[in-house]
Amino acid sequence: MEPPKLRKTRIVCISDTHNCNVKLPPGDVLIHAGDLTNKGSISELSRAVKWLEEADFEAKIVVAGNHDVTLDEDFYFHHGDHFHNKVKQNPADCINLLASSPSLTYLCHDSATIRLKSPTGPHTEFTVFGSPYSPRSGLWAFYYETPASQGGTAADLTSLWELIPLETDIVVTHTPPRTHCDQPGGQRSAGCEALRQALWRVRPKLAVCGHIHDGRGAERVLWDLKNASKPYAETAAIPWEDPGAGNNKMSLVDLTGKSGKVPALANDGSHPGRPSYQRGGGDGDGGPVGYGGDPESEDCDREALAGRQGRKETCIVNAAIMKGSYPHVEGKQFSKPIVVDLYLPVWED
Repeated sequence: MEPPKLRKTRIVCISDTHNCNVKLPPGDVLIHAGDLTNKGSISELSRAVKWLEEADFEAKIVVAGNHDVTLDEDFYFHHGDHFHNKVKQNPADCINLLASSPSLTYLCHDSATIRLKSPTGPHTEFTVFGSPYSPRSGLWAFYYETPASQGGTAADLTSLWELIPLETDIVVTHTPPRTHCDQPGGQRSAGCEALRQALWRVRPKLAVCGHIHDGRGAERVLWDLKNASKPYAETAAIPWEDPGAGNNKMSLVDLTGKSGKVPALANDGSHPGRPSYQRGGGDGDGGPVGYGGDPESEDCDREALAGRQGRKETCIVNAAIMKGSYPHVEGKQFSKPIVVDLYLPVWED
C-alpha cells in the first residue's frame, strides 16, 4: 500500500499570553494552548479573540487555560464572585465568543480534523485534540485533583486523558506532561503524569502546552515500545536549543530533517484505522496498559501498539509567552512564539 504524500506545514505555537498581543511569525497553523487572559472577563476575551481572528493563518486552534475562568461554566457558577465580585460575567456569552468565531477552532476536551484547503497552502490535514484542563494549583478554572506525589499509577490519577483518540496527530493541552517542559525555575516537575502516560499511548507527532511559564521550550521524546517490564517507558528526551535565543532569529523547531542538523521526526502517523497505512499484528484487545514488547503478548497494550509502530517519537512544546509570574516585580517579559516545521499528509479530494 502506498504511503501518504507528506508536505511541510508550519505551525506557530503560543500559550499564556495573558492579555498581551505578541507579534506572530508567518505560518500555516496557529495554536494557542490557553491562558488568553488574566481573569476571563468578556472585555479581556473580546480583545484576545479579535487579535487571533485578525492573525493571518489558514487554521487557528485555541484551548482555554486555568486563568480563563469564565469559560469553565461550572467553576464560574461556584467561584465567580471571587474573580468578578462587582461586575459578574456571563459565561455563555464568553464561551460564545470563541465557539462561534468563524476563523477559530475552539476545543474544550474534544477533537477536530483540520484540512488546509488554500490553493497557496500546503493542502495538508491532521487530527487535533485540545483540552484546557490542568492539575489543581490554587483556585483556578479547569482543574482536576491529582495525588500530592505524581508518581502513582494510572488508577491513582485522572482518567481524563484516556479520551484522547489514538489516531490524533497533534495534542494541545494547557498543562504539560510530567517531566517534560514542566519545571518552574529548576524546581520539581509540575506537569501531569496521567497526561504523559496518555502521550505514550497516543504518540502524536506534536504535543503543545503552556501553563508552566518557566518551562518554555521543546523536547523530542523517543518512546520505548519494546520494554515489557516498565510501563510507559521512554528511550530518551532530547532538549531543543532555541536558535532564536538572544537574537532576532525565529525560534524554530525543525522536525523535517531537511536542514541535515537533526534527523526528521520518527513518527509516520500510522494507525490501523487509516487506509493509507499497512495494518500491523494484534487484535486490539486489552491487556495491561502501557507495556511495550511483543504485540501478541498478553502483557502488551495491543491497542496502543498494533498497526502503530511507526509512531516512535513526539515533539513536546511548551509555548508559554509570558515569562515569570505575577506580580512581575521587574516588569512583564515575553518569550518568542515557537515555530514548528512538521511533515503532515496531503489530503485528496
